[in-house]
Parts: sequence; C-alpha cells; structure tokens
Amino acid sequence: MKQISQITSVPTVRRADQPTRRQFLKGSIVLTGMLASGSILATLAPSRSWALEAQHLDKTQANALLFMAKRLYPNKDMPDAIYALLVKDMDAACADAATKQLVLDGIAKLNAATQGAWTTAGEAKQVAALKAMESEPFFQKVRGQCILSLYDNQLAYAHFGYEGEVWSKGGYLGRGFNDLTWLPDPPESASPSMKS
Repeated sequence: MKQISQITSVPTVRRADQPTRRQFLKGSIVLTGMLASGSILATLAPSRSWALEAQHLDKTQANALLFMAKRLYPNKDMPDAIYALLVKDMDAACADAATKQLVLDGIAKLNAATQGAWTTAGEAKQVAALKAMESEPFFQKVRGQCILSLYDNQLAYAHFGYEGEVWSKGGYLGRGFNDLTWLPDPPESASPSMKS
C-alpha cells in the first residue's frame, strides 16, 4: 500500500460549467495572418502574426464577415488584422441568439447571391450582392459595426497616420497642429504674412 507522501499526482475534478478542451476547440476558431514586416503596424502589434478566436461563428462565417468588411470599407494596404477586429466584435455580438441568427441568415443570403461562393466570388459579384441588401438589418448591423471596429483602434490610427486624441496631452496647439505631413503645403497666398 502506498503512503500518502508517495502519491505524486492528485486527479482533478472538472466543474460541470467548465468546458472540456474538445468543447473549447470545437466552439472556437482561429483566423491567422501576417503583418507586413515593413509596416508601421508591426511596431504596435505584439508579433508579426495575429490570431483571432471566435466563440460563436465558425471559420467560414468569420471569413465571410471579413470579406464583407473589405468590400464595404476598402482601404489600400490595410492589413487583414484590422479588418479582423470587425469579426471579433460581430462574434461577441453573436452571443445574443437573435443577432447570431441575423448574421447567419445574412451570410446565407450573400452566399446565395454569389452561387454559394461569397468569399471566392469576384469583387463585382460581391459588390452587387451587397448593393442588393443595403436596406436589410444584417447589412446595416455590419456596416455600423465596421465604422467602430475598423476606425476606432490604435492599429487603424497607425495605419492612417492619426495620432489620436490630444486633449489629455495638452491639446492640438501644442501637439500636432502644425505637423500636417499628410497634406500638401498650401500656397503662400493661403496664409499671408501678418506684417504690413
């Protein structure tokens, strides 16, 4: 008979409300991508690769939303990591059963409009499918969330060269007012000298 001091491991009991590893993996997906090594975003990201874990959408559904965001708000050279933030936010919204059904039905309509191939259809077919559903609640939900998800985050700020709010740093007069490097210099006549 073993003595208690010789037992090296004690079996653990899993709580009933705690998912098993298999349930966790089954219920989540991971979208992965790479940030361009020369990108300014690479300095903000913790690593060059990114992953997004979804709890309520599968990989096909998540990719459909990613492509929808890219068609609704096309931005030259914007990395998929920023577009994936929409997928993350829509996945969180899908915790609500009604929202999830709205999203699933909307993705099904996109697939139907492109002969079952929304993510692989050409740009013209994707745009036509989106135009056909502009007034539908699914389209409005995703479009509205795109504005927040795509443009209200540090990665997007870095991509567009926006320094963020400066009120907490003393205001625009002391920081950023005269460094409009993204605009061409105005002609001299636009800012005449105060000397007369």
